[in-house]
Amino acid sequence: MAEHKHGSMNIEAQEKTFNSFIKLTKNITIGIIVALILLYMING
Repeated sequence: MAEHKHGSMNIEAQEKTFNSFIKLTKNITIGIIVALILLYMING
């Protein structure tokens, strides 16, 4: 069995996917908050 060296794995693809997920989640959250504010102002 090969020896594993801690920190030697290439994780660029995982980091790129995670950063995209965080960015998407942030944008969706901001969009929902803006939509709720607009609904409040229209129905207020």
